[in-house]
Amino acid sequence: MIAIIILTSILIVIALIAVLNALTFPRLRPADVTDHAPFVSVLIPARNEAKVIGETVRMLLAQTYVNLEIILLDDNSDDGTGELAWQAAAGDARLQVFAGKPLPAGWLGKNWACHQLAQAATGDLFIFADADVRWSVGAIASLIQHMQQTQADLLTVWPTQDTQTWGERLVVPMMSVAIIGYLPLLAVHHTSVSWFAAACGQCLVFRRSAYETIGGHEAVRDNIIEDVALARRIKTNHLRLRMVDGAGLISCRMYDSWNAARNGFAKNILAGHGNSLLLLALSTVFHWTLFIFPWLWLAVGWGRWPLALVTLGIGIRALSAAVTGQRVRDALLMPVSVLLMTIIVAQAVWWHWHGGPQWKGRQLTKSNDNPFMPTTELFPQRKYPVSSHRIGS
Repeated sequence: MIAIIILTSILIVIALIAVLNALTFPRLRPADVTDHAPFVSVLIPARNEAKVIGETVRMLLAQTYVNLEIILLDDNSDDGTGELAWQAAAGDARLQVFAGKPLPAGWLGKNWACHQLAQAATGDLFIFADADVRWSVGAIASLIQHMQQTQADLLTVWPTQDTQTWGERLVVPMMSVAIIGYLPLLAVHHTSVSWFAAACGQCLVFRRSAYETIGGHEAVRDNIIEDVALARRIKTNHLRLRMVDGAGLISCRMYDSWNAARNGFAKNILAGHGNSLLLLALSTVFHWTLFIFPWLWLAVGWGRWPLALVTLGIGIRALSAAVTGQRVRDALLMPVSVLLMTIIVAQAVWWHWHGGPQWKGRQLTKSNDNPFMPTTELFPQRKYPVSSHRIGS
């Protein structure tokens, strides 16, 4: 009976947080360009993004907000990413494309790329965006308006996730469950407690002064989940962190298959649990207990309470999907999503004991001195010389 009360109470608390977030989570709205539009630097680290980079560049250059520069860093790509970006701009001087410098010891690749981009930027606001983010024509105007209205020092955007294959549909929305169900938005916005910090590295908007105050990407050079680390530094420096839903104006297809989703989440999931295998194991047991066991108990006919637990679990997943523009009906497959996340956990553990995670041809390895320290990244064999000159010049 005590276990039943505890499980029910936990799910009710999560459901209440989800309802509160659903009512209060801000969403981007279409906006007009203002007369006092700050100069914006859109900063894109890109490694082997030939499939998407041309469309991304064209979308950014088509924005109604024109007081901007777009700087793309080609991070040692071997698929022509930089040249394709340059061609897509068709001579528009707002785009600059640079080849990345060699990766120094102690840096992760994306963090080093973002650091170089910030060094080249001249804007009052920095928008760090992944190469596969999709922009409606008024997206940046909406972002800047929201930034000004909230007076945010860091605005983190949660793009609408485009999921097509079953692997994507069942795994990617679990991010939304965590944000909508586990993280009270009011605590994120109105407390200085760094634990109530979250961010989505797909789209981060900084005031330049705030970015410099917290030390930029150099301060988190070896952190795999650098977006969250930057958000925590914003809070610890008593600056203003705000979150907003992309609401279809900003979207992203993170992965294009189950394999890609598995590898992408496995790369980050251990770091997201403080690099603690014990905490990761406890988290896995916790989610099985909440979202799988009640289905098993219901199947064997253990009274009515498993039905209540199942209903709460489905409701939490469905509400998070509705808030973030996902398929609500996929909530019925919540136990399958948890099983797939368990496979991701298993891969993360395997990588932990066999040289560290891998991503885009790079090996992420544990520090030899302390297995619980953030990882460093080994630079791969280059296909061609890398310099800091502008591509296409």
